[in-house]
Amino acid sequence: MKLKIYQVDSFASQAFQGNPAGVCITEEPLDQKLMLSIAAEMSVSETAFLSLSNNTLKWFTPTTEVELCGHGTLAVAHIMKERQLLKVGQSFVFNTLSGELEVFIRENDIAMTFPAPKLEQNCSLDQKLIEYLGIRDGEIKAVVSFESKLIIELNSEEQLLRLQPNYSGLLDCEGRGIAVTSASSSQTIDYSARYFGPWVGINEDPVTGSAHCGLGVYWQNILGKSELHAYQASERGGYLKLEMLPNNRVKLIGTAVTTLDAVMTC
Repeated sequence: MKLKIYQVDSFASQAFQGNPAGVCITEEPLDQKLMLSIAAEMSVSETAFLSLSNNTLKWFTPTTEVELCGHGTLAVAHIMKERQLLKVGQSFVFNTLSGELEVFIRENDIAMTFPAPKLEQNCSLDQKLIEYLGIRDGEIKAVVSFESKLIIELNSEEQLLRLQPNYSGLLDCEGRGIAVTSASSSQTIDYSARYFGPWVGINEDPVTGSAHCGLGVYWQNILGKSELHAYQASERGGYLKLEMLPNNRVKLIGTAVTTLDAVMTC
């Protein structure tokens, strides 16, 4: 079997920035085992699979299927735009494990609507997890959780940038994903964040759209703003614009660049 495969740098304006995602678009759904094998072969944080016969979108890390992936969704919409499956001004609804997700093709970027999760305020932190993250005493300002993930706000961006987690140590702790965040030192950025997920095969994710759904709710509550600009301070880095919408929805806006257009033999 031969399949068209793409690699797209999401939340980036040029190649080798943002978060790389694999993209595979087929008429009919692929077998679950095959999708996981392709994702492992692509060896990026997520590979997205779209079946056009039922508009079903799925995302896989190299080791597991995930329920929501922002940069993978952006990557698929970007390829659909490039292949003229969608044109500027059109929208499209994907069927996913997180429900219906709508994307809007715009002239200079792509907008996506996602569920805005409810934050849980009463969180306890394992001291070992804090140590393995590289967070020092007195640096934590607040902790909340959403959908089995943690958001940890630090007192400064300098503390955020300094983190060098012990990933093998983190695997000895219970977890799913951790977004560590701080207010930004930039005049044009509201907050910075990093995201760690060794439990799903991603030590540090370059740019994590799904995590910013929770981060958007968090920073809206702090800053009182419905429009936010965010920077994910990974080695590759990536920028997002967020619009907090009514009815518990959040709009993520970004750009993407295709870096690979190939055929995979399965």
